[in-house]
Amino acid sequence: MIGKLQCVVLDCPDVLELARFYQSLLGGTVNEPDRRWAVSDDFSTLHTGSGLVFAFQRVKDHRAPRWPDSTYPQQFHLDLDVPDLDRAQEQVLGFGATLLHVDTRGWRIFADPAGHPFCLLRG
Repeated sequence: MIGKLQCVVLDCPDVLELARFYQSLLGGTVNEPDRRWAVSDDFSTLHTGSGLVFAFQRVKDHRAPRWPDSTYPQQFHLDLDVPDLDRAQEQVLGFGATLLHVDTRGWRIFADPAGHPFCLLRG
């Protein structure tokens, strides 16, 4: 095991609207203060009672999924807390991931072998 799931992040055009929608379904608190994220017009969170956290990320020119039409694919990514970013990077690259971006704020973005993005964050 390299890390633990921090949150599931969904791309969307309106972060607060989608956070409130999922709050209606799952309960919880929208934009609860949390040292891991800075909420804004472009990023919102939902902390559920079960401990699962959803995050919502604004994407310019968002193209909504049209399941099962693969030309409009489902859009989300996983954020994983890891104790050591360098070691975790070495491991995921060994598993077949591709490094996409190193952010100076402390996370790294990778693509899985099928191209889906996921982030490693110092946990």
